[in-house]
Amino acid sequence: MAGALDGFRVIDFGHYIAGPLLGMLLADQGADVIKVDPPGGPRWDTPANATWNRGKRSILLDLKTEDGKESARRLIARADAVVENFRPGVMDRLGLGAEEMGEGNPGLVYCSLPGFAPDDPRADVPAYEGIIGAATANFRTTGQKDERPVYTAIPNGSVYAAFQSAVAVVMALYARERTGLGQRIQVPLFDSMFQSIGRFGVRVHNAPRTGPTLGELWGGIYRCKDGEWVRFGGPGNQNYRQFVELAGITSWDADGLTDLNRPLDTAEFTEEARRRIDGLFMTRTAQEWEDLIAEAGSEGAVCRTSEEWFEHPHARAAQMVEEVDDPVLGKMLQPGINARLSATPGSIRRPAPTPDQHREEILGAPDREPRKPSAATEEALKSVLDGVKVLDLCIILAGPTMGRTLAEYGADVIKIDNPKRGSTVARHNDINRGKRSILLDLKSEEGREVFWKMLEDADVVAQNYRAGSLERLGLGYEEVRKRKPDIVYASLNAYGHLGPWAGRPGHEGFAQATAGMTRRFGGDGKPESQPNPVNDYGTGFMGAYGVALALLHRKLTGQGQHIDSALAYTAMTLQSPYMQMYDGKTWDEPKGQDALGSGPLQRAYQANDGWFFLGAQERDLPRLAGVEGLSGVESLAGRGLESSLEERFLGGTVEAWVARLRSAGVGAQRVITNVRQLMEDPWVIEHRLSITREHDEIGPVTTCGPAPRLSRHPVRAGRAAPKPGSDVESILEQHGLGERYESLLESGVVLVDGVSAG
Repeated sequence: MAGALDGFRVIDFGHYIAGPLLGMLLADQGADVIKVDPPGGPRWDTPANATWNRGKRSILLDLKTEDGKESARRLIARADAVVENFRPGVMDRLGLGAEEMGEGNPGLVYCSLPGFAPDDPRADVPAYEGIIGAATANFRTTGQKDERPVYTAIPNGSVYAAFQSAVAVVMALYARERTGLGQRIQVPLFDSMFQSIGRFGVRVHNAPRTGPTLGELWGGIYRCKDGEWVRFGGPGNQNYRQFVELAGITSWDADGLTDLNRPLDTAEFTEEARRRIDGLFMTRTAQEWEDLIAEAGSEGAVCRTSEEWFEHPHARAAQMVEEVDDPVLGKMLQPGINARLSATPGSIRRPAPTPDQHREEILGAPDREPRKPSAATEEALKSVLDGVKVLDLCIILAGPTMGRTLAEYGADVIKIDNPKRGSTVARHNDINRGKRSILLDLKSEEGREVFWKMLEDADVVAQNYRAGSLERLGLGYEEVRKRKPDIVYASLNAYGHLGPWAGRPGHEGFAQATAGMTRRFGGDGKPESQPNPVNDYGTGFMGAYGVALALLHRKLTGQGQHIDSALAYTAMTLQSPYMQMYDGKTWDEPKGQDALGSGPLQRAYQANDGWFFLGAQERDLPRLAGVEGLSGVESLAGRGLESSLEERFLGGTVEAWVARLRSAGVGAQRVITNVRQLMEDPWVIEHRLSITREHDEIGPVTTCGPAPRLSRHPVRAGRAAPKPGSDVESILEQHGLGERYESLLESGVVLVDGVSAG
């Protein structure tokens, strides 16, 4: 099936996860991706390569030889994009760097995903996933006296770098259609992680202290009658009252146990509420609770294993699971396509190739000229999306992240919030920077008239309401495109737009629960949430990826289309190292709250003053043995090696061990578990990964900054998030509605005061 990137060629030098995953995202959308591996095949021999290399062609090249490098130069000379994730400087030393390759191919988009940026003091540190996680507070602690860190098997750094790079590559191709010129992109894994931290990195410096409420006890993971676990929504839970009635606990009203806003102001009440709520969930099985919660229209999901999710009817019906006939593993199930487009749906065009499978056709094909931009004017763009207007109707995190990302690439994003939704716009300071803000009641006829007027010069509409919500208001895709045929309309939700769960509400935790993430992190004990809201922000990036693809397609054809993504799609992609089902599959990845890593050479170790992560491979054992205090370890393996390292590392400080190991060329990084400490790091602040600015009426606010570095059209954070509704007058004036400002204000269709930033 046609994809938005049909006709574009990508040369993929990626290895391990980040580069190959980026190549997969591009191949799923139609790009001709040529995977270049060294002699012997991929550097990491894993079943996940069947996913990450699907849809690609394969060639083996020895880049240490002149013949290999010359073949690589020929491939790059006729390509539209290059993907590589070596350490900084490696491709330059091979004569295959961005500057040199761009001289002969000025339209080339060259994307690098190093572990650490070239100007990071750790640029030469081997950036294994655990190293990145340790550096970015992706470990959590167990709360024990030794502050024992907890390792997550989800490769957030690699996946987030791939997500943001996918957006950046397509944005750069879109800019090339306007200017005729390519550019260099860098998305370091360390930098990319700040977007997964998101709201946990936000600090409103002058925020008043508020105490916990009962709603926090009504949100969490509960053990059920059958010993299984269910996740139920919290303070923002939809249709909570309907749940109370169906659960048969209206009598609890008299005791104040159903008032989500009631303060937990005494230990006695808190303990009684916790006991009663925990006891309630023990009266039914987990599946019975999931069904009851769904009947109430509320938010809940059984905490399943990934294996169980593969077999779930909704995962199949929503095409989150695709069957592929792999040449090595045979018939298998793997994650489906994430960003989905109606006119250019893309597809898994072929299974992952065997190494060097396409050598003859790749090297024997006539030289191909890079794809020529169709109508490049060589205009001097201020930003990639200069002149693009977005109407952002989204709420909470995923959807607004999509809009924020488009704003960072230069779009004029108007954030439309409901003045009657509540007293705050949730997460506003985190996800609405760079936008203009209007509070507009779309449930009123006058409010919809304002929307239609704003649509006249809009390019994109973005929304993440439950399926059918905007259709009932007459603002769904079909209605919008009747008025604006070339509109790009993006829809995000929790579980996808096909299948029996398409209309169910849900947030971050429910995608984690149903797709296996909480069971993986919790192990054999209680399921646990991943450290960061990775599905929310990741889905925002996949939505922005879909919008970029659609804008590129529209630039080439004039055709608009509908885009969708979902939190559960993203949960599949985040877990892609493990999400393959085939005969002989074993689920042997690290899991549980006692996990420190994946093996003796990839795990956290305790020194006498803290913890650090060791990142090495067996080939590094001679280097390790040469480190002062580690002699003889080259003869050890398995638990014997692990025990020896545990004992020896306790004899020194974290700083000393990290310095010695790095000097020997071995990966090592202090484990940071405090996000505040990370956000206050001088290098992080200097590189605007942590940004502190004044915000209207609330003073200084710290937020996480964007990661991608584009050479021609830099990504920018934009203005600080404005007070909700503060741009209403100028927005109405811009759209010829200035004379109606007072009447709209008086009728409550628009609002200036009364809603604050949350």
